[in-house]
Amino acid sequence: VQLQASGGGLVQAGGSLRLSCAASGGTFSSNTMGWFRQRPGEEREFVVAVRWADRKTMYEDSVKGRFTISRDNARTTVYLQMSNLKPEDTAVYYCAMTRRSLIWSTLGSISEYDIWGQGTLVTVSS
Repeated sequence: VQLQASGGGLVQAGGSLRLSCAASGGTFSSNTMGWFRQRPGEEREFVVAVRWADRKTMYEDSVKGRFTISRDNARTTVYLQMSNLKPEDTAVYYCAMTRRSLIWSTLGSISEYDIWGQGTLVTVSS
């Protein structure tokens, strides 16, 4: 499986963007998929993850109520709808997946994900 992230861009604070992560060679069905981000000069961090088997979803606290993860009916594309964006959301966003259905406590663990897409840059101006 290969992942392709897209949809980044420049947006004003308070605006919205939708990121996409397209899978080739597989689908988002019984696996676990996540979005992570890396701010300039900082380490990559967890944003949101979903375990598709039961659709259990974990959001990082700062994005709760503003970001929503979803997928298309064909299960080949996952979306990250981002609303009420803030300057601190500026980062390179990465989608990642593992074929395993992770336990809840590890959904946000970067080391659990072994398939990564390239990043897409989101810039939020104040």
